[in-house]
Amino acid sequence: MATSQPSVSSRGIPKALFIEDVEDFISKQASADEALKKMQENYSKFKLMEMSLSKSKTALKSKIPEIKNTLVIVQHLQSKKGSSETVNTQFELSDNVYATASITPSVVCLWLGANVMVEYSFEEAVDLLTKNLESAEKNLKGLDEDIGFLKEQITTTEVNIARVYNHDVKQRRKKRDTAEQ
Repeated sequence: MATSQPSVSSRGIPKALFIEDVEDFISKQASADEALKKMQENYSKFKLMEMSLSKSKTALKSKIPEIKNTLVIVQHLQSKKGSSETVNTQFELSDNVYATASITPSVVCLWLGANVMVEYSFEEAVDLLTKNLESAEKNLKGLDEDIGFLKEQITTTEVNIARVYNHDVKQRRKKRDTAEQ
């Protein structure tokens, strides 16, 4: 039965093929135990990938609100630019130590990470934050798709393992019953 699913996801996750004819599949392997061992390895890899993608998704989901909040703040500061009105704010000096300041906005400094801060004009900062937000939302959507694809592969692998195991049990019972007669 043909499907329209790709053989790999956008992140290169291989597709688990459903075993239509278990007996034929096992006959092409060294043994049922060997086939089960390979499928268990693939299952473990899929679970590891799922865990990794879930961690990435969690991290990205926490970054998106931060980017949105920063964008709102920069836009607020931009609206105050050029006026004589000051903006009262608090900023962090160190862990749990804050200072209050009154500023007249003219530029904005953004943390890029790795203890790096860069000064931007308001327009550049808004552009950068907008691009970062779009990129983060696009990556989150891709992660959701990959996790969904991966869950399908995990389910297919679990079904294959169960079918091969059950077939092996039936074959062993047949051999045992034949030997007893």
